[in-house]
Amino acid sequence: MGDKAWKQRERNIAKYFNGTRNALSGGNSKITRADVIHPNLFVECKLRKKHSAIKLWENTNELAKKENKTTVVALCEANRKGSWLVIHSEDLDRIIDERRIAKSSRDT
Repeated sequence: MGDKAWKQRERNIAKYFNGTRNALSGGNSKITRADVIHPNLFVECKLRKKHSAIKLWENTNELAKKENKTTVVALCEANRKGSWLVIHSEDLDRIIDERRIAKSSRDT
């Protein structure tokens, strides 16, 4: 019998970050409570039929495509520093490049 869909997604994400799926994530693992065993990242995977943040990203992506731009949705909360970025995994390298450019131009 094949893997459940969420287990396969965990494997895919683990591979994406060069980690290993944690078969005993949560309270049962002696290594980490994360879904992915990785030396530097704590990765939690959630497979759902729908996520509201993804719908927001999709709507924003339609606008971004018209301008030939990469979509980044920044979620912010009042009275909290920082933000949470919603991006597509295929865009991560491009976004990292843009972040490096922004940091280097700010530092000069």
